Amino acid sequence: MRPASRRVMLKGAATAGLTATGLTAAGTGTAPAASAASTADDDRPRSVTARMGGTSVTLSVAHGVLRWSARRGGRTVVASSALGLRLDDGTVLGRDVRVIRERHRTRRTTWTPAYGRNATVTDHYQEQRWDLTDRASGIRFGVQVRAYRTGVALRYLLLDQGTATIADELTTFVFPDGTTVYSARDENAYEPVAPGSLPVTGTATTDNGPLTDLPLTATLPGGLIACVCESSRVMYPRLMLGSVPGEPNTLSAFLMEHTARGTGPVETATTVTTPFATPWRAVVIGATHAELVDNAELVLNLAPPNALSDTAWIKPGKVFRCELTTAAGLQGVDFAVARGLEYIEYDAGWYGPEFSTPDATRPIAAIDLTSVVSYATSQGIGVFLYVNRLALTDADSLFALYKSWGVRGIKLGFINDGTRTMTDRIIDWARTAARYELLIDMHDDVRPFGYERTYPNWISLEGVRGNEQFPTATHNVTLPFARNIGGPMDYTICYGQSRDKTTNAHQMAMAAVYYQPLNFLFWYDKPSKYNNPANWPGLPWFNAVPVTWDESRTLAGAIGEYIAVARRNGSTWYLGAMTNEASRTLSLPLSFLGGGTWTATVYADGTPGANPYQTPVVVGTRTVTADGTLDVAMAPAGGQAVVLKPG
Repeated sequence: MRPASRRVMLKGAATAGLTATGLTAAGTGTAPAASAASTADDDRPRSVTARMGGTSVTLSVAHGVLRWSARRGGRTVVASSALGLRLDDGTVLGRDVRVIRERHRTRRTTWTPAYGRNATVTDHYQEQRWDLTDRASGIRFGVQVRAYRTGVALRYLLLDQGTATIADELTTFVFPDGTTVYSARDENAYEPVAPGSLPVTGTATTDNGPLTDLPLTATLPGGLIACVCESSRVMYPRLMLGSVPGEPNTLSAFLMEHTARGTGPVETATTVTTPFATPWRAVVIGATHAELVDNAELVLNLAPPNALSDTAWIKPGKVFRCELTTAAGLQGVDFAVARGLEYIEYDAGWYGPEFSTPDATRPIAAIDLTSVVSYATSQGIGVFLYVNRLALTDADSLFALYKSWGVRGIKLGFINDGTRTMTDRIIDWARTAARYELLIDMHDDVRPFGYERTYPNWISLEGVRGNEQFPTATHNVTLPFARNIGGPMDYTICYGQSRDKTTNAHQMAMAAVYYQPLNFLFWYDKPSKYNNPANWPGLPWFNAVPVTWDESRTLAGAIGEYIAVARRNGSTWYLGAMTNEASRTLSLPLSFLGGGTWTATVYADGTPGANPYQTPVVVGTRTVTADGTLDVAMAPAGGQAVVLKPG
């Protein structure tokens, strides 16, 4: 795949980029809380283990070879697996090493996100770190591993001052016999396969082979489930995973050389200023499938803290896409006010054909954008504008212009994530947008890496097979355990669409089940469709349901089968449940509620129609308490949405 011989540079005294890596100029990182002890120069096998809440991750070295493994509750999640980096001259770090320093620490903090699944996040881990020397080259490097109750993580540290050119990352993930992984690339459907049987994907102009995008979920023997993600990807290409010939349980790291859709230069190696820390490779772990969903904040804990001093202007919300006229924009504002939405959006075409008109500084004649923005602002509604990447030749000037117009957010289209260059551009766009107090929603094959914590104005991204493809119910109940673990996703919910392969209640439930701080609703519709609200009993749910939460609880779930999530905003809980093509009834304990009685407003599937989308929504109320259960009956490809209020 890559030539074995390339040049490596490790010279000079450069210290740029140390803030991004988290290393000091001497490459020693954060001072350990527990101990830091030098080790003898010998070849005896040795290992260190970080442990937290029944989860453990182990570093080991034998005969100079580095390896790692992870366990949960005494059961194997990742068996002994390779570690290492290949530099551009063919030097391999990790095959013949000497441990020169060993240290560990335990840390517990809490932090408050600008928005999220929960009002506060606990960051509690035990860390082990080895500083190492490659015997042949003398290069100093390190490996950090962390154990959280919610999973494990690892990354590499290049400790010498200068530059280094990385050609390959040699991390592998060896899963137990009987593991199934859920493979998907770009916006394809998930394929449950053995780790060694990933389908061959790609074209002559993209990375080609048995490769899968992240997040990558694995169901393990004994009921465990794990999701491989990356976090804090800075100055580095995006990670994919690939099958390894002859090793049926193994997935290997693959650093993307092409963009996801094959545009732009091929980048076969990455030169970084050292000291440097690679992105974190995180394995989110659940003892149950439901627990996995609740453990997703591990990805955020590994990302750099919020870089913005002021986030008061960052408002998550629901969005309606308008047709490309002035009148449609004004009607969209009125619809947003009536339906409890926060934003309207003009999508592709508002400044002309997006691939032949790379000038996003002036709207088409049919849109008086000044009038629309002015009216929207007077009604408390923000305006988003779509911009194809071809129009981003001077993002600073363009974003400044949009700020002067009163625009609140930008949806960037055809962002071809993958190479190190594109990583740099994505972060720069988010940073630049923040300077002008603009929200960013990045579309097409972009993958999460925790940077919504660092730049919370980067409020959403696509990288998902959503309702532009009208996927199956099975796909929809796979997403909470896979793509959504890595970060927010822009799915585009469709209510009352004849192209849906699901019931309307299934689509409604997504607003609570999926974590989407920017939620596009009624994606293919016009306001006039809902002129008679009596015909659309689910509208009050969409009026009320928030997009950001004080508390989240996953009540039940099995990947590809069903999911039930309850989320609290203020004193009200919103519960969403979804099933695959099988009808089912879930009996959900309500112990998460407080004392006293609660009124449950239930939006349920009625008698199944000839097609799932023809199944009506039936609305009812009942009184419940924390001591009871709620029986949630769902039609094939169906769901339920429930509002729970005290009293």
